[in-house]
Amino acid sequence: MSAVADLTAKGAALAAARAGNFADLPVYDRARECAPREEIRALQLEKLKAQVAWTYERVAWYRERMDALGVAPGDIRTLEDVQKLPFTDKSVLRDTFPYGLFAVPLDEVVELHASSGTTGKPIVVGYNAHDMDVWSDCIARLAQMAGVVPGDRVQMAFGYGMFTGGFGLHYGCQKLGCMMIPAGSGNTERHIAMIGDYGTTVLIATPSYALHLCEVGERLGFDWEASTLRVGLFGGEPCPPGLKAEIEERMHIVCTDNYGLTEVMGPGVSGECLASRDMQHIAEDHFLWEVVDPETGEPVGEGEMGELVLTPLDKQAIPVLRYRTHDLTRVVCEPCACGRTSARMQKVRARCDDMLIIRGTNVFPSQVEDVLSGIQGVTPHYRIVVETVNGLDRMTVHVELKPEAFSDSYQEMEDLRRSIEERLKGVLLVGVRVKLVEPGGIERTTGKAKHVEDLRK
Repeated sequence: MSAVADLTAKGAALAAARAGNFADLPVYDRARECAPREEIRALQLEKLKAQVAWTYERVAWYRERMDALGVAPGDIRTLEDVQKLPFTDKSVLRDTFPYGLFAVPLDEVVELHASSGTTGKPIVVGYNAHDMDVWSDCIARLAQMAGVVPGDRVQMAFGYGMFTGGFGLHYGCQKLGCMMIPAGSGNTERHIAMIGDYGTTVLIATPSYALHLCEVGERLGFDWEASTLRVGLFGGEPCPPGLKAEIEERMHIVCTDNYGLTEVMGPGVSGECLASRDMQHIAEDHFLWEVVDPETGEPVGEGEMGELVLTPLDKQAIPVLRYRTHDLTRVVCEPCACGRTSARMQKVRARCDDMLIIRGTNVFPSQVEDVLSGIQGVTPHYRIVVETVNGLDRMTVHVELKPEAFSDSYQEMEDLRRSIEERLKGVLLVGVRVKLVEPGGIERTTGKAKHVEDLRK
């Protein structure tokens, strides 16, 4: 059997998962990922105490805030005591730019990453050797959850700049024992050729770029069904169920999402297993999670929707306490069919700060995605433009059509446009305008897709 054929044969594990046979699927760190809940919580408390002490002793910003609140490291005796600590948000990292939150000398920092800084100063994070080990461990876990195995050939379609995604996933898959193909972002035709030439089995990309890759491949006559590719490891942006289903069907692969953010580590906070397609296992031995009311900051009940707050439990170079992600989710703790006992968070589809207020009505882009995913002939690509016209807010949704849905008949297009407007109004509870766009008319990107353009002053 050839090497490529041998790798393709590993797709049997994914076939078993699709059939509901999860018991024999590999687990990267069974002792941690399948531990009893009481063991997980005991480990979290031990690490939380040590992390708070480390942070208080080494970071002046946290020491000053904790002193002002009358809280000392010794006051952390239970996991619930985390609520005594101050929240952290993006503004703190910007105000202390670049090194104000670092807890180790810079000569111990082995890698530096940063956000783009498009809305202000960039957010800078650093890693010492310990942090890098934790990061790669988290990534190796989520890759294994998705069906990636040692020996897989992993093609990277993320960029390798200051963005955490490319390097983080590279290190983790390499730790798992995979061959890395560092193709980087852009040059779609080259990516397709490399999949064929190198026998790539795993693609790392944003879901929107994966669909673009699929479309270009189809135009070039690339046979996705016959290719060696079998796993899509997606991140960088939400992947709605409709988009995932379309990619899986057209590329003949299994797609999973992962979640993370630069401020607390990068990708690797949680990942989707093959048994629970709408939830993601949190690496609880490395992260303490809370779900709070976005308005009050008070905790909500288990399984209730709220804002995710994260405290990394193993971060040394730049520790962060109670980071407010602004991501809306819910968390459940019952065991999963895959055998893992770690808590699972619902995939993030909306953010507190993504909400648009249109004539007094709250609108989330994810609501638009959900409506469009249920309309035949519409692609997952869309754009929302909000502007002020004659003193009133106006929202226009640019909707891209599939080739088979596009017609030369004005009346047919007008009927479709009005139908989409009615369906959106029924969900959003506010009238919007719909503009139909020809196939391929909405710009594709290799990075995060930008769906909203707010032109209001």
